[in-house]
Amino acid sequence: MLIIAIILVAVVGIEHLGIMLLEMFGQPQQQAKSFDLSSDFTKIPEVRVLMANQGIYNGMLGLLLLLSFWLFNGPVQYSIQLLLLSFVAVVACYGGFTATKKIWLIQLLPAVLAIIALWIAK
Repeated sequence: MLIIAIILVAVVGIEHLGIMLLEMFGQPQQQAKSFDLSSDFTKIPEVRVLMANQGIYNGMLGLLLLLSFWLFNGPVQYSIQLLLLSFVAVVACYGGFTATKKIWLIQLLPAVLAIIALWIAK
């Protein structure tokens, strides 16, 4: 189960780096399709800034999840990963209610599976 937990944590980390790239550098049409928004809305300069700002948060979560494999070990690594995955789960719950239900499948489900795998592996 430890191998599955490691894979799931890494998947969530990589996924959030991908989300960061989409939010920060994606074309407005690509962002509109991915986040169920209108293309006109994603072209608004202030929205582009807001999405880039949100991308920083997603990128930092992803980066920290991946770095946790090298920066920490033992119980500290477990605690850090559980904390970061919990952040992802809470934000994904909110995003699913306020933005698009796809977030529950794309972000919440992998985070919850990783949390469960970490609990079982411990």
